[in-house]
Amino acid sequence: MTHPSSEKPLKILSASEIPLHELEAWSISGDQKSLNRQFKFKNFQQAFAFMTACYEPIEAMNHHPDWSNVYGTVNVTLNTHDVGGITYKDIALAKVMNEVMNELLNKS
Repeated sequence: MTHPSSEKPLKILSASEIPLHELEAWSISGDQKSLNRQFKFKNFQQAFAFMTACYEPIEAMNHHPDWSNVYGTVNVTLNTHDVGGITYKDIALAKVMNEVMNELLNKS
């Protein structure tokens, strides 16, 4: 799996600068300070496998999501706490998380 570069400058992106068309199923929060997505799986085992598979890319990027898991659902909120908004680090991590999910679902 490739990991998109998240080394771009930490500039808060405006809503118009966020490429939502590249971020399947992600949305911008009402306050425009975070990206949100709910990942749905058939059971807890799949949801936990997703979170586990996300671990290495998250650590490699040194960018950690706010996330929670209830049975087959993983809720994710991404923002760059250092600057208080959405940056290219969030875009890159959202793409990686989508890729991880697609790979898991293709194995099923």
